[in-house]
Parts: sequence; structure tokens; C-alpha cells
Amino acid sequence: MTETLMHKLAWVVAALCVAPIIAAALAALGGDLTTWRDVLSSVLPRYTITTLILVCIVAFGTAVIGTGSAWLVTVYKFPGVRWLEVALALPLAFPAYVMAYAYTDLLDHPGAVQSLLRDLTGWGPRDYWFPEIRSLGGAAMMLTFVLYPYVYLLARASFRQQSSNAFLVARTLGRAPMRAFWRVALPMARPAIMGGVLLAVMETIADYGTVAFFNVQTFSTGIYQAWFSVGDRAAAAQLALCLLFFALLLAGLERAQRGKAQRAGRGGARFEVLAKPELKGWKGWGAFALCMVPVMFGFVIPVVMLSVMAAGSGHSINESVYLGLMLNSVTLASIAAVLTVLGAILIGFRARTLPGRTSRGLVVCAGLGYAVPGGVIAVGLMVPLAGLDNAIDAFMEARFGIDTGLLITGSIWLMVLAYMARFMAAALNAYDSGMATVPAHYDAIARSLGQGAGRLLWRVHLPVARTSVLTALLIVFVDVMKELPATLILHPFNFQTLAVRAHRLASDERLAEAAVPSLTLVAFGLIPVLILCRALGRESARG
Repeated sequence: MTETLMHKLAWVVAALCVAPIIAAALAALGGDLTTWRDVLSSVLPRYTITTLILVCIVAFGTAVIGTGSAWLVTVYKFPGVRWLEVALALPLAFPAYVMAYAYTDLLDHPGAVQSLLRDLTGWGPRDYWFPEIRSLGGAAMMLTFVLYPYVYLLARASFRQQSSNAFLVARTLGRAPMRAFWRVALPMARPAIMGGVLLAVMETIADYGTVAFFNVQTFSTGIYQAWFSVGDRAAAAQLALCLLFFALLLAGLERAQRGKAQRAGRGGARFEVLAKPELKGWKGWGAFALCMVPVMFGFVIPVVMLSVMAAGSGHSINESVYLGLMLNSVTLASIAAVLTVLGAILIGFRARTLPGRTSRGLVVCAGLGYAVPGGVIAVGLMVPLAGLDNAIDAFMEARFGIDTGLLITGSIWLMVLAYMARFMAAALNAYDSGMATVPAHYDAIARSLGQGAGRLLWRVHLPVARTSVLTALLIVFVDVMKELPATLILHPFNFQTLAVRAHRLASDERLAEAAVPSLTLVAFGLIPVLILCRALGRESARG
């Protein structure tokens, strides 16, 4: 493959990734003013207020839990700290909607907690008040416990990289440890913390499964309802445009915070050169309990509940229906992961061999999808391609009397394209991290030996960066397995995945049956988290 052809293919991949976003915006702007007025006067204020409240609660919760736990495990010695450093990342394995199923079965009116309360007190259903899990607060709690590891991981890395001298000066000036934390360590880590919070917020506005199951009216649920329940594609596109604007604003803030975090984290000795103060007695066990709370609520309790529900459902993952769903999910995720990573390699190769503003712009455009909810991408694909399908069908019917049906929108390739647009940024980031370890003079040596573009990529770049390529494949694979809104909108009628099956069963209040595919999704989600935990364990051992 010639270098020119590879560069052209990189442009094609980037165009495919950005096309759904542009199409969603054009479809919304092309809607008539009547629809815009209806959206602005009826649903938009409600969706905006609910989404903002949810975002604020999740942002505050993830910031407090993630920063507090990161500070404790980084700076102090106490019982179980080595284990907690790893365990605090485990909730990343859970899709938020799967956690919602587990806690609904536990805390809802017929659930174990309220049933035990009634048995112990003899109360009737109207004799007591219990917090409603299916609420805005319940959705915020689910999202907080799933997403706080973003803040925890970034804050922990920042605390470990900070200069110990600044903290020592604060302590020698008589500042107590907590005072030194507020006045020195926290301001230095603020860019990294804000970066983690913004990542959590972007995942919050993209979530559909949790808010839909709890009947919370956000932009994500509004897009789906407008498309399927009402059949108003213009309103769905306009709601998608509003959500797209909010998502891109957050993406810009996250990128700015990422740059600040890189600058703020430079220089100085790490905390590990200092003797960590040991918390003994009730202080040590208190620190353990504080760090254990998010692990219990974010991982242990949901896993136990899902396991109990699955055992009592009478179903097994070995049944033919679930094996078929797993085969569908694995096949779809594998195809999407391979094509996405191949696209990332082409874009990354062009950026390396032709550095400059054009290549940087290409990378940014291709990675825009990470900030765009799956529902927006799905709408951006469905609106123009459904029209194309109908035009082809009408033409073939009129000319040849052949009913072609849905050639494009009825295939899994549309889903693959949506996943490429959604997760290209994850593949690019993982691949770029590996390519950063390949010295530039390797390229010059290969060129001087007569190696063309294809051989340079195959015999030099990929062998050195193979670990990063495998990581990119794994990340995209798991993300596709868990993706719900885009899959719900785009999947063919005769093609279901584990995520869609779990959502449908839970929507029908068949939570015990939903536990089987949900546990399978968690098991797949654990793969990259365990790899991350292994890296954290090695890092702690070196420290």
C-alpha cells in the first residue's frame, strides 16, 4: 500500500467519523420553525433543567469521592491501603444501567431492604417513608458510583507526581495535614480533578439506560422518545443538536483541563520519597471504612445482587438464547474494534509522517465522537440514510417492481459506523501513547533502507506499539459491548445484543432475567479494569 493511498484512507476514516455529527446538526437546522417552537416551549426547558441537576449532582459526588479516596490511599498508610488502591477502580467495569437494575431489585418496594423493614416493624406500605430509587436522585447515585473512578485515577496520578517540597514547606510552617491538603495539594491537583469530573459529566449526559429505566427526563431519553414513541424525527434531531452543543462545550473544557493538568503535574519529587504517616487505631480503620464505602456500593453489592438475581431466575448464560446474544455482541464488538483501530492506525500514521496543523485537525475531527452521545450519532446516521434507503426502494419499485427494503439502515454495518464515530478517540489515544515510544529516527533509518510506507508501518511502528494496539482493541471492544443508546436506535429487528436484551427485560420489570446478560456485560467490562488494576499494583509495589 502506497503512502499516498494510506493518507487518503485516513481522510476517508476521519470523514466517516465526523459525518454523523454534521448530519445530525444539518437535520436539526433543516427542521421547520413550528417544530423548533414546539420543542423550545414544551420539552426543552424540562430536559435542560433535569439534565443540569443530574450533571451537578454527579460532578459534586464524583469530585468528593474520587479526590478524597485518592488522597487517602496516596498519602497515608492504613490497613488494607494496597488492596484499596486497586479496588477503588473496580466500579469502572459496571455500565450504570446494570447497576440500576441491581439496586432497584434491592431497594424497590418489593425488594429485600423494604421487605425486611416491614417484617421487623410490622408496618404496612403506607406506614413509613423510604427514598425512591427510581428518581433523579437514584440515577445520580448510580452514575456517581460508576464514574467516580475517572476522578480517582487522575487525582491519584496527580498527587503522586506533585512536588513533595511544597507539601513539606507547608508542614514545616505549622500547617496540619488537612490544612496543607486544602492550601497546597488540592490547588495543584485541581486541573487533573476537573479533567476527571468533566469526563464523568460527559458520560452522564451520554447515558440513556439509567435515566430511561428510572424514568428521568433528560436529553438522552427525549431523543429516543421523540424518535420511537412520537415518531417525530425532526424533534429528535433538534434535541440531538442541543445535546451536541452541550457535549462539544464540555469536550472543549476537558481538552483545556487536560493541558493544564499536564503542565501542573511536572517536576518535583513524588510523595513516595517521603515516609507516609501511618494511621493507627480508629483513624486507620476510619480511613479504610471511608475508602471501602464506594467499593462496596459501586462494586461488591451490585455483583452480589446480580449474582443472587441470576441464580434465582432459572436461566443460565449457557442457554441457546443467551449464547446467541453473546455471539451477536462479540461479533459486533470484534468487527467494530478491528475497523476502528485500523482507522486509528491510518490517522495516526498520517499524523506522524505528515506533522502539521492539517494532521492535528484531522485527529481532532476524527476524535470528536468521544464527546458526542451515542443517541446523537445514531440520529445523525439514521436521518439521511433512512431517506436514501427509501429513495432506493422507491426507484427499484418503480423501475423493476423490486422491493429492496432497508438495505443500509437494516444492517449491522450502520451500527459499526456509529461505533467507529463514537469510539475512534479511545483508539487514537491508546495508539498514540504507544507511538510516542517510537523514536523519530526509526522512521528515517527505515526510509534510508528503502522501506516504503506499508513496510514502515508493518515492520517498525506496529511491532513497537503492539501493546498499545492490543489495548486499543480491548478498550473499543468493551465499549461497544456496553453501548446502549446507539445500539437501541440502530439495531436490526432480528438482531439483539446483551445490552439491548438486558434493557428490554429490565423495562418489562423482569429484573431477575436481566441479571444474566447484565453479569456477562460486567464480566467483559472487568477485562480492561483488571489490566489497569495490575498496572496500579505494580506501580504501588515500586512505590
